[in-house]
Amino acid sequence: MGSSAKKRPTRLSRALSRGLAAVAHGVYRGPVRRAIAERLARDRRVTRPRIELARGGPYFAEDDWLRVCEAVAREAPDLVCLGGDLVNAFEHEARLLRKGLGLLAAPLGVFAVPGNHEYQASDELRLWRAALEQSGVEILCNRGRRLTRGEADLWLCGVDDLRRGEPDLAAALDGRAPHEPAVLLSHHPDLFIEAARAGVDLQLSGHTHGGQVVLRGWAPMTHSRFGFRAGHFRREGAQLYVGSGVGTTFLPLRIGAPGEIALVELGRC
Repeated sequence: MGSSAKKRPTRLSRALSRGLAAVAHGVYRGPVRRAIAERLARDRRVTRPRIELARGGPYFAEDDWLRVCEAVAREAPDLVCLGGDLVNAFEHEARLLRKGLGLLAAPLGVFAVPGNHEYQASDELRLWRAALEQSGVEILCNRGRRLTRGEADLWLCGVDDLRRGEPDLAAALDGRAPHEPAVLLSHHPDLFIEAARAGVDLQLSGHTHGGQVVLRGWAPMTHSRFGFRAGHFRREGAQLYVGSGVGTTFLPLRIGAPGEIALVELGRC
């Protein structure tokens, strides 16, 4: 997609977001925080979706994030992809990421893209970018790079957030070799419509929290215009996997939509 005007948070929306976050931080402490954190961690799953390529927030404290990173590190993945929304409403929250990020290491690297909450915290993403880069995380914002394992190549790329940033899919794919498999990191799943047309093989996304509250298959909020709430989707030869994420928004509650650390296994078909 070509660059579009950024949909920046208004002063009112940012003030409301930060006000709610401040209230949440005040309530979410001590025994209440420990009880909720234990329940969310107990329900969190490690999933292992296998995908074959046809080509050759306020309720998430520093120790919660540390536990997630410890779980990822135990799996010893070849590649780690962080899909955005690592902070909630305040720029200084990026400093709380460093201890956990220090545990993440992978032979092919650790990569990230921004989500809408990074922009809710700050227009410039200065502290977020610094925290990630100083921890060895490479940010793929409208850019890509070639990863090689043995004799196999993969074009890994990422875009800016669809809602708050300026996603440029063409720039992200620039440099990709013909017939080279391409994996796209996009915080928002709705970019998949365009990504499929552009020949992306696989898009990895989040943003939706899997619905967070799902009652008999129905979720009051899906955060996707096209129904990409969670799981595996296909379109025009391309594939999309939407992870449910590890945190919550608005309320420290998940019903019928457990948190998820997705270990995606890529193969050839």
